[in-house]
Amino acid sequence: MANNVRNLRFDLESIPRHWNGGRKSVTTFLDGLSLFFPAGERFFVTSVRAHQQCVKDEWLASEVRMFCGQEGVHSREHARYNEILKEQGYPVEKLEGRVERLLARVTKNTSARRQLAVTCALEHFTALLGQWLLGEPGLLDGAHPSMAALWRWHAAEENEHKSVAFEVFLAAGGGYGERVMAMIGATVIFWAKVIEHQIRMMQADGTATSLAEWRALARFLFVEPGGMGALVGHYLKYFRPGFHPSQIDSSGLLEAWKKEYQESPMYSEPKAA
Repeated sequence: MANNVRNLRFDLESIPRHWNGGRKSVTTFLDGLSLFFPAGERFFVTSVRAHQQCVKDEWLASEVRMFCGQEGVHSREHARYNEILKEQGYPVEKLEGRVERLLARVTKNTSARRQLAVTCALEHFTALLGQWLLGEPGLLDGAHPSMAALWRWHAAEENEHKSVAFEVFLAAGGGYGERVMAMIGATVIFWAKVIEHQIRMMQADGTATSLAEWRALARFLFVEPGGMGALVGHYLKYFRPGFHPSQIDSSGLLEAWKKEYQESPMYSEPKAA
């Protein structure tokens, strides 16, 4: 449930280039994910809003408003984050442009409901990645406090609203075959783009030919402190005919984050946009 819109504005001044404990390839992995979000979040919001006429339940209508508000703040903060990356010499404009053109092709060549099915698939990814970040504190060991806070906030809110697009898809008459086909396509394209971003970002860093950096990234993703392998089972649940995002329980992680949010001066008051 998307409880509220936290209009946070993070202090992104003086963020070091390798802000995640000095780990180069690990930092660029998360930086590369950030490049998806400004355009991606706009796509999500547009695809959900295109089906508002199908939402008859007031509870879901309220959740849709919260979803759109949360995604709007995510888009804004990641756009600010990406400006920092651009200043540091990463090929941000080129990579963001490719994401925008890809989503523009999806918008032009597929139906509105197929676009919503793609949103459901990608929301499943963001929720699982968020669950990974919230459940494995070591992933952000030594990270700059503002960046750790930003990623944990985003991870938490993705889990708060992980069912919203899915509920709208069901209300719009979406079915099993449609969402599964969208997930297959989204899986292939999303991870191909993740790899592309990683290579391009590491090239800009001068680390693309470093076996040590690729090994460090592999350890981060698959071994230490808690690899993504644990998420595979949750990912595959999406292919069950009776799947619903609420079946993957992240409530304990959310409650722990909310306690952190309430107690931390960094989160205490939303900052003016």
